[in-house]
Order: sequence, then structure tokens, then C-alpha cells
Amino acid sequence: MKKFNPKLIMIDVDGTLVDSVPDLAYCVDELMIAMDREKWGEEKVRHWVGNGVPKLVERALTGELEGAVNQDDYDKAYPIFLDLYAKNISGRSSLYPGVREGLDYMKAQGYTLGCVTNKAEQFTLPILKDLGIFDEFGIVISGDTLAKKKPDPLPLLHAAKFFGVNPTDAMMLGDSISDVKASRAAGFKVICMSYGYNHGDDIRDANPDLVIDSMAELKNYL
Repeated sequence: MKKFNPKLIMIDVDGTLVDSVPDLAYCVDELMIAMDREKWGEEKVRHWVGNGVPKLVERALTGELEGAVNQDDYDKAYPIFLDLYAKNISGRSSLYPGVREGLDYMKAQGYTLGCVTNKAEQFTLPILKDLGIFDEFGIVISGDTLAKKKPDPLPLLHAAKFFGVNPTDAMMLGDSISDVKASRAAGFKVICMSYGYNHGDDIRDANPDLVIDSMAELKNYL
């Protein structure tokens, strides 16, 4: 069995700690109504989440992961979505089963924890606070904290430098190909959750160091 003993563990939000799709899907559908279009529904939106709000709005407008968006439509839709999401950040969202146990175990073992997400700070901090986990982290790096976000390694390298930890002694907990790419580029180990948002693809295909079904399993590997 693989065993890890990192000096720093950076953890993703959407799809790793929090199932935020119910709120995001509600906002996407309300946006579609405002734009006089058909609603997409939660199952469709689940495949689109994980690359930040601007990308989600593009996908809602085009119906595709990488479609060409009409700029006028986007300029109209983006502020509508921001307003909707600001009012619906966490009401329908929840921690995944096992997250509380995993966080408690890591804290009890003395691991230094940080949070790293592509979600903008104006949405990241409220959802962490509303779901009662904000105080678990020594640093929170949001999608607009630095000049670049995941899959760029900058957020992870920034965290390692902040805590004075060598990147090779650090780990990322995530759920997507973006998390794996950022970790590999930064020199971090990476454990992925099987249940997260990876646009419908099996995260095992991205070859993280380990895939687990619940954070409660971390006690077997850390």
C-alpha cells in the first residue's frame, strides 16, 4: 500500500471538498431563463464545472466544453451570473461524505493544510465559511489571487514558498485533470477523488499518484 508523509497538503474546493453543482446548476438555469433560452439542468452542468465561473458561463452559452462564444452574449450573461451566484453560493451545496473525517484526521496528525481553487475569492471564502471549514486552512488561494491559476503550477508553488516547504515534500488533493497537471508541473504528489468534476472522464486516466473514493480513506495512506 502506498504511504505518503507530505509536509504540506493543498486541497481543491469544487468536486473535492464541496459538491457545489446544485447551486451552480441553479444559477446556470436562472441565467438561461434571463437570456430567454432553454434550461440545461444539473446533469449537464455537472460536466462543465471546474475551470472557474467565466468558463462555466461560456459553456452555458455554447452548450459545449470548448465552444466559440458570442462576445455580446457573454458580456450580457456574465454579470447576470455573478449576481445570481453571489446570492446562491452555498444554500444547495454540501461537503462530500468523508470530508469532515478526512480534515479531522489530517489536522489531528499535524499536517499543514491549504486550500487552492480556480473559484474567485468572492465566492471561495463564503462557501468555505458557510460550510464550516474555512478555519482548517493556513492559506486560501483562489482563482484570482495570483496572476495564473491551475493547471498552471503557480498557485501550488506560491503555497509551498509561503509555508517554506520544498514542492517535492508537498501534496495536492484534487479531482480533475487540471489538479493533476498543476501538481505534476509543481513537483507535488497528487491524490484525486473518484467522485469529482472531470468533465465526465475517469480521473484515473490522468495518472495521479492515488485515487480514493472518500477523504475518510486518507488515514490508510497518510
